[in-house]
Amino acid sequence: MILFCCSCLLQNVQGSKVYSRDSLNSFVYDYAFKKISRSRTGKLYDISLPLNYSGMEVSILRMRTRSLWMKGANFSFFDIPTRILPWPFSRRVVLVYQNLGNWSTLYYNVSNYTFVAPVVGLLAYDSSTSSPHNELIELNLMGDNPIVVRFPNVSLSVGMKCVRFSTNGMVELSNVTRNNSCMARGHGHFSIVVPSRLSDEKTKERVWKWWVIGFAGGIVGLILLLVVMIVVYKLTKGEKIKKMERQSERNEVLDTIWIGRSRMPSASGIRTQPELENSYVP
Repeated sequence: MILFCCSCLLQNVQGSKVYSRDSLNSFVYDYAFKKISRSRTGKLYDISLPLNYSGMEVSILRMRTRSLWMKGANFSFFDIPTRILPWPFSRRVVLVYQNLGNWSTLYYNVSNYTFVAPVVGLLAYDSSTSSPHNELIELNLMGDNPIVVRFPNVSLSVGMKCVRFSTNGMVELSNVTRNNSCMARGHGHFSIVVPSRLSDEKTKERVWKWWVIGFAGGIVGLILLLVVMIVVYKLTKGEKIKKMERQSERNEVLDTIWIGRSRMPSASGIRTQPELENSYVP
């Protein structure tokens, strides 16, 4: 169920910090067809963008409309059901998949919400304009069943919403379905967002948790360090005492005597000479 729908061109919202979406879409399309000038119908091509677009992922697929109607398509984040037709009608369509990755917030934003998934796009074009020298004719994908957009790496959270950015500048928020999926009527760019305050609270909670873990770990580490220091001190002291005992044993000289054919150590005897307590004799 769509909660609200409002127009928000990001160029007016964030000024020079937001890049042009239309320029990006046009560039991706032209660059893709320069890379695969003789693309085969029904084959998915992954496009490597220039280094200054590092982090983005782009795929392109050319299909016959009849095949799209009968079989649908399933690639990357998108599951296009059967009985889908392009509008305006075209015998062949070109599907362009985008994953903006870490570029998402440079091209898109939602007021008071924070992205928890990358922005992914599904755009459809008339295949008769596959040459970059021709004018792009953008097509909409229409049918009885919605397109499913999957976000498998997102954990379920309170307040999560699906967001759709249509090519005419509209923003639509809807509920997240099971398995962290979004239902879309038509093409565009999609992501999952959470309220910014909720995101900030979760960030603070994570920071506090790490502080507690770090403090507890520091105390445990200090106790272990003290135990190790005590053990090392005792071992060092015991070794020192043993060394002194061995040294004293080596310094003590004993006499030797012969007993039979064996030579044995013998301590010299010391006897106190007897003396009278009183040497006076009456």
